[in-house]
Amino acid sequence: MLKRHEVLIKQLADYRHEFLQTVSSVGEEEADMIPEGYRNNIRWHMGHVYVDQYLWIQHLTKEEVVMPKNFVEWFGYGTSPLDWGENIPSLDYLKKLLAIQPFMIRDLYGERLDEQFPTTESGMQTIAQVLVRTIFHEGIHLANVQAIKRATAARKIY
Repeated sequence: MLKRHEVLIKQLADYRHEFLQTVSSVGEEEADMIPEGYRNNIRWHMGHVYVDQYLWIQHLTKEEVVMPKNFVEWFGYGTSPLDWGENIPSLDYLKKLLAIQPFMIRDLYGERLDEQFPTTESGMQTIAQVLVRTIFHEGIHLANVQAIKRATAARKIY
């Protein structure tokens, strides 16, 4: 693997570690709280970060990426925890999936990061370009998780 690809995969793993550190102290009850002014909860953000990585790779490559059943319906763009039924994944399950995902991406796509695909509507042509986008996207959701944690903590104080 090229050095720049090693750096990109390391960044993906490092930022994912930061995300997981942020949710490490979150319990099942807190994970499902939706503070006033928010659309989603921490559990949704965790699942969404996982799904988004694979959906963008799938969108670019047109190759099916296998994900757990119902994940796109629960955590895809535009979904809401208000629409969930039963059997939502546990926090431990989501944490495990999130922890291994960077290494799964490395193993599945590490030698294909510069492979050229037809240009997406946002101008991406390689998996490396997709990963830059998804790392940025993960940071947005990390900030949302941090904000929800602050909002739920403030609510517990009063």
